[in-house]
Amino acid sequence: MFECNRTVYIVDDDRDVRASLGFMLSTAGLPTRAFAGGVEFLDALGELEPGCILLDVRMPQLDGLEVLQELTRRGIDWPVVMMTGHGEVSLAVQTMKLGAVDFIEKPFEEERLHTSLGRAFLAISDGAPPVLAAQASASAKAAAPAVAAF
Repeated sequence: MFECNRTVYIVDDDRDVRASLGFMLSTAGLPTRAFAGGVEFLDALGELEPGCILLDVRMPQLDGLEVLQELTRRGIDWPVVMMTGHGEVSLAVQTMKLGAVDFIEKPFEEERLHTSLGRAFLAISDGAPPVLAAQASASAKAAAPAVAAF
């Protein structure tokens, strides 16, 4: 389904969510690496190749917003798709203002995840800042299929 060798980094404190997303994405042909929390992910960041980050909002120690802020502070502009089981409009707006490419509520359909990752990979391939790439893909979304091949 995806023709991309970029890794999707799954950052979620729920082991079952990490396993489920890892399986779903690997069967779609995407390499993944999972982290049990924001601290673990940030500690490993120096050894990671650029990719897309699936980041849970609510986690112990560092929540997703704090991780997103730290990525910005470090100058890491990899595209981030925020995930939450507690969707609120104000939270979605806040994550987008911090630079997230998309905000999705758990549980979500596989097609919804693929669409979000498509936006994220577009940001990487275009070399555009993720927010600008997300805006560009949103305006082109009506003319393109829901899941593009990468």
